[in-house]
Amino acid sequence: MQVGQGDIYDVVVVGSGSGGAMAALRAADRGLSVLIIEKEHKFGGTSATSGGVLWVPNHGLPGNEDDSREGALSYLKAIIGVPVNQERLEAFVDIAPEMLAFMRSLDIPVNVGVWPDYFPDRPNARSDRSLTISTFDGRKLGDARYPLMREQYNRFKLFGRYSMDLPETFTLMMQAKGWRRTVINILRRYHLDRETRRASHRDRRFTQGAALMGWLFQKAFERGVELRTETQLQELIVDKAGNVTGVEVSNFGRRYTISARYGVVLAAGGYEWNQQLRDRFYPVPGLTRHSSTPEDANRGEGLIAAEKIGAATEHTEQGWWIPTMRLPMRHASNFNEIHQAAFDVGRPHSVCVNRNGNRFVNEAMGYDSFGQAMVEDQLKTGANCPCWLVFDANFREKFSAGGLLPNILMPDRKVPGDWWDHYVFRAGTVAELADKIHVPRDMLEKVVANMNEYARVGTDPEFHRGDTAYDQMFGDPSCKPNPCLGPISRPPFYAVPINNGDLGSKGGLKCDAAGRVLDQTGSPIGHLYAVGNQAGTPFGDTYPGAGATIGPALTFGFAAANDIARRAANQTGAR
Repeated sequence: MQVGQGDIYDVVVVGSGSGGAMAALRAADRGLSVLIIEKEHKFGGTSATSGGVLWVPNHGLPGNEDDSREGALSYLKAIIGVPVNQERLEAFVDIAPEMLAFMRSLDIPVNVGVWPDYFPDRPNARSDRSLTISTFDGRKLGDARYPLMREQYNRFKLFGRYSMDLPETFTLMMQAKGWRRTVINILRRYHLDRETRRASHRDRRFTQGAALMGWLFQKAFERGVELRTETQLQELIVDKAGNVTGVEVSNFGRRYTISARYGVVLAAGGYEWNQQLRDRFYPVPGLTRHSSTPEDANRGEGLIAAEKIGAATEHTEQGWWIPTMRLPMRHASNFNEIHQAAFDVGRPHSVCVNRNGNRFVNEAMGYDSFGQAMVEDQLKTGANCPCWLVFDANFREKFSAGGLLPNILMPDRKVPGDWWDHYVFRAGTVAELADKIHVPRDMLEKVVANMNEYARVGTDPEFHRGDTAYDQMFGDPSCKPNPCLGPISRPPFYAVPINNGDLGSKGGLKCDAAGRVLDQTGSPIGHLYAVGNQAGTPFGDTYPGAGATIGPALTFGFAAANDIARRAANQTGAR
């Protein structure tokens, strides 16, 4: 072991996603010296690749003034189906608005979205708790740093290169009025920025999750936070009293220690890319490659290191589920790319069936609930995971199916030949399609006939698709009488396999209301904290609304830093 020279900080943060960045920023703002270590070559974590939405109840911004602590807790109580730490849940509701006020005090621009909670039919559900962050100019990080923030996936960029904010994304997704003008504006904006082109191919406009992380890191760097990439956690260092005093890390094979005077914050994401942990925790493990998080990034190193010193875990049987599909990369067909299909599965002119040909879910419901339905059906029938998304030429004309872009952008003649009948299936009739995907003909024809009748009358008596505001948000307003139901009647007919992917693992280290990691007896492990997907979610088995991963990550990062700063002040005063 080689020990670094002078590697002593007040706080060491492991991981550079939203929870870690907030913990570092808040701790530095409170006057502490902070180091973030990140095992990957680029920083920003999974958060930088996400939509960057924050779920914050009772935030009090315009339109939300009549939300309340009681209303938020009532909504959460109505949707959580397993026992949770009530003190931690209430701490999230109480501290989240304080965290948001801190962000706004730093002039980080926050916008109120119009995004229904994922259970809009439950008491005290609202459509104003999901917040977005305005575009960030990546060059403000400095020309050396701006290319080193993790880039968003191709699915969040136009033609895999040009950044889009959420309004632009939804305009193109729905081919809404003015979508062609939106494309032209995006292209013009990029190519007229010749100065940036000389520094990097990357669009200087950081949008969605990259915008959030750009703002957080700009403020953190201004306050002296240090960052080391290619630096991976190996072990937690514990003194004789049982307090965590630092970390042992590796950098290209070189191992050394970094000391932390007051606290170590584990913020290195979940374990979705660790097949052994998936097999250990999940009732239907699925495969790592079905995850939509950065490839091979979140492997649970923090959880493993904490368990070695006696930490407890909670809610580890749950993932932040999202339907995904796999396609070859366009110019490197030996390599696959994972595509989210969160909203595609609920579009009109389509239906999802298991491998027995049976429908099993309201396809337009929240993507986490969709994934839970896949797990439940797999345990019941053994014929799910993957399931099939079946659709017709009307769907194909307007909507994407994971990585299969709409016909206007990717007509059938431009679909690579090796995709057909391996990744994307096509046939002239529903019966022929059923044969190709090995689903019983009679069952698939019956399901399609039922869906066509539901589309005609505008009501889905089986699963009530299109009944809620959330369902309808991602439907097609031109489809009458139900924007989520359209006949599956125009040939050719298509099918793509849908896997139960994820946005990360939902469970993790058991923590208290301040983000302190607890041991098997429920007592805090001295000076050790966990935030984000490194920690167990406060929401148990549910996904309250858009941003319910990042909102708590930021909140408990903020809470952990406050607790560390309080202890540091007490210790300094005692001396």
